Amino acid sequence: MFERRLHFHIDWAMVIALTALCLVGLANIYSATGGPTTVYVTQIYGILLGLVAMVICLTIDYRTLADKSHFAYGGIVLLLVYVLFLGVVRGGSRRWIDLGPLNLQPSEFAKATLALVLAKFFAESRRGGLLRSDLLIAGAITVVPLVLIARQPDLGTAVTLVPVLFATAFLAGMPMRIFGILALVGVLIAPVAWKFALQDYQKERISTFLDPSQDAKGAGYQQIQARITVGSGGVWGKGFQKGTQGQLRFLPVAHNDFIFSVQAEEHGFVGVVVALGLYLFVILRSLEAAALAKDRLGSFLVLGVLASFTFQVVYNITMSAGLAPVKGLTLPLMSYGGSSMIATLAGFGLILNVRMRRFTN
Repeated sequence: MFERRLHFHIDWAMVIALTALCLVGLANIYSATGGPTTVYVTQIYGILLGLVAMVICLTIDYRTLADKSHFAYGGIVLLLVYVLFLGVVRGGSRRWIDLGPLNLQPSEFAKATLALVLAKFFAESRRGGLLRSDLLIAGAITVVPLVLIARQPDLGTAVTLVPVLFATAFLAGMPMRIFGILALVGVLIAPVAWKFALQDYQKERISTFLDPSQDAKGAGYQQIQARITVGSGGVWGKGFQKGTQGQLRFLPVAHNDFIFSVQAEEHGFVGVVVALGLYLFVILRSLEAAALAKDRLGSFLVLGVLASFTFQVVYNITMSAGLAPVKGLTLPLMSYGGSSMIATLAGFGLILNVRMRRFTN
């Protein structure tokens, strides 16, 4: 458990940066939704619960959490199975569990849970090198929640589990040639996946990304509006609550998937640099935490949590700029979403935990 002397080693700079990102996102949600709406108030609760989750994950020794991670993994899998049959349906997807005033999205918590399980697995593998069987077992551990999440369907969140596997496996000693082989396999099976695996709406998103003008009022609308919104901010932006695209609702779900576009329109290039700077600072401090970790378990855990977070940040920002196909991936810490906020801050609680305990026995 937490010892008083440990609070001297908490990375308060990262805590401040994380809080700043939450507050920037909260201000953008306020602007995009038109004031203190239900969405705005819900986000405040999400941040507060997220901070509580972060403190809990910071307080308990990460080695203890890793030892019990198989219970958490089993619980997440059971919740994902429950969602498939009894979850709340919204927008054609079944992703949530109705808890009355709150809706829990278990897939958001699968990322940190998977990072814990894989960190423990690879840390306990102390043979001469990473064996093929190790990769197969780690892959199987990842595939179970990935398939369950993809079946909701939520391919975007499912894909965020892949960086967790690759980051921890690479740090554990997976040869670079494996990445090359996997990339080649991906290219070879792409036509088959296009024909049999992707649903019609997913194909439509890819085709409209390549040429949004082919359906400017339909599937390509979000892509076009996102580009317009980001580009309209100029250097200094139009000002808080003065953005035309977000305020006049030209940009759909501006408070969620396209919150970064709102930041760009209202605060311009300067606001974009500030937000990117905060994200970069958090990422670099996390990498430093991995380097300073006292054991392999800590390094694996930090890299696993960070890999999923970084992938989601990069994809959402490039999507908001019109440089990637539109996908339902939120921007961590800034987009609306209670489960996402709680799970993300809990994950950073684990990272802070590893850094704080680098001097303990």
